Amino acid sequence: MNNAEIQIQFPKPGEWQEFTLTAIYQDAGGYRPPARYTADEIPAEQAPAMAAVVAALVELGEDWQAVQVWARLGKNALTLAEDGTYTMIDGVCLTVEAVHAETRGRRIFTASDYPAFIITDPAAVEFFRFFTTSNL
Repeated sequence: MNNAEIQIQFPKPGEWQEFTLTAIYQDAGGYRPPARYTADEIPAEQAPAMAAVVAALVELGEDWQAVQVWARLGKNALTLAEDGTYTMIDGVCLTVEAVHAETRGRRIFTASDYPAFIITDPAAVEFFRFFTTSNL
């Protein structure tokens, strides 16, 4: 069971450079108070991984703009071998709440809607672990 999550709020949908990242995780003593970071507080070495998250969000297109994202680390199956066998690798899976540009309606999107919401890049996995461990 994974006891960690990152929540990212975008106060101005479509303006990806402004956000609040909240890390929620369980340490040895139980759940710790959430740690919050603004865009300016994200360490420079973690910026490329945040860019990968934003790139996945752009998949929504112009009609839908993300307002909140939940990121969870999990195992994702990928076909890697010629014989068709699967290898389980770590990946960050996004769940996205988006608002429609015209109607202002809201909808939840998952990796079932957009496979790009499963980010298997090792930098994204490290990004998740960076913010959800107690050694910050």
